[in-house]
Amino acid sequence: MPELLWFVSTCVLAAVLVRLSWIDIQTQRLPDRFTFPLIAAGLAFAAVGGWSTLVTSIIGGTVGFALLALLGQYYFSRKGREGLGLGDAKLFAAAGTWLGWPALPVTMLIAATSALVFVLITRRTATQVPFGPWLSLGFFAVWLAQFVGWVN
Repeated sequence: MPELLWFVSTCVLAAVLVRLSWIDIQTQRLPDRFTFPLIAAGLAFAAVGGWSTLVTSIIGGTVGFALLALLGQYYFSRKGREGLGLGDAKLFAAAGTWLGWPALPVTMLIAATSALVFVLITRRTATQVPFGPWLSLGFFAVWLAQFVGWVN
């Protein structure tokens, strides 16, 4: 990807992730009007990279969504209340389309570890902590790490 396109897309990505994080902190929701365009943009950028990049992006979006949607459904079936919503699954799908499926484990590791450290430091219960900001942190950190070559 040309550097100017990368820079512009990084600025837009940062702005959308900050907005989504703020909304999630305030409402515990991640609106489709922000997550769906992120998914579409990730697929569009991947299409510029060629067929193999697009396939990696499609797999990333599908796996990202499926993992969190299934985890959320499992939690709901066990506890009878929502613990991980479909907004989180859509945001992780967006991460998958932008980063590709191989980057999903490190993205989740950053998100989950950051959320856990936050919960331990603030002594909040897990039900009081929206996960979107932490997913956004992992997403953006891996995006930057891929650019400098630290993560593939």
